[in-house]
Amino acid sequence: MVNINFVPDDYVQDNESRRINLMYLVLFVVLMIALVGSFMTIKIRQRACSVKEKLVNTKMTQIQETIKQFEELQAKRGAMMRTALTTAELIEPVPRSVLLASLTNNLPSGVSLLKLNLIQKEPKQSSQSASSSKYQAAQAKKAAAENDVSPETLIETHIDIEGMAPSDLQVAAYIERLSNSSLLDNVALVESKEHKIEDSTFRRFKLTAMLGKDVHLTREDVKKIRDGAENTLWNF
Repeated sequence: MVNINFVPDDYVQDNESRRINLMYLVLFVVLMIALVGSFMTIKIRQRACSVKEKLVNTKMTQIQETIKQFEELQAKRGAMMRTALTTAELIEPVPRSVLLASLTNNLPSGVSLLKLNLIQKEPKQSSQSASSSKYQAAQAKKAAAENDVSPETLIETHIDIEGMAPSDLQVAAYIERLSNSSLLDNVALVESKEHKIEDSTFRRFKLTAMLGKDVHLTREDVKKIRDGAENTLWNF
């Protein structure tokens, strides 16, 4: 028996073409979805990397600023030392450079000086002495002159010291060293408080002291103190 197909060949070919086109369209849509997904994933990763890069750049900038501040501090400290070693001298026999060299030589490890102030003034008088007349004061100065006592030797030199230390242990060690120095008297702690720089914690301290009276240094003593200060400067 002969099978007769009443469906036109053109209709069959059109159906096959539509199926093929539909399949291509589905594959195209799947491919586009995959491409869009990959593109979005790449963008998300790029944004994450960009955020991390910004954080790293910010930290690097902060570190560079910290290093710059540290270098500036070191430069200022070195300049202060070099300037102080060549500036005018205190009332003899203790030159200013020798006094500053002594303060530097006694610095414990990790301790640095930030500020140094020297104040010369007459000693405090008692209430009875304060009530004395100008004539009596003039007579006292005249008597001192007759006894070959220089009026400058009656002036007290007060020293204000400010610095930074890792802890109070180094501050205490510095006070002990200065107290044992033959140049200083009445070394006392004014304050010691916590001070933070970035993530590090230091102790910012203030000391007071007085230049000792009747201090007489030999040339060997002066040379030894200055040589020690130069070595300390090179170790900054």
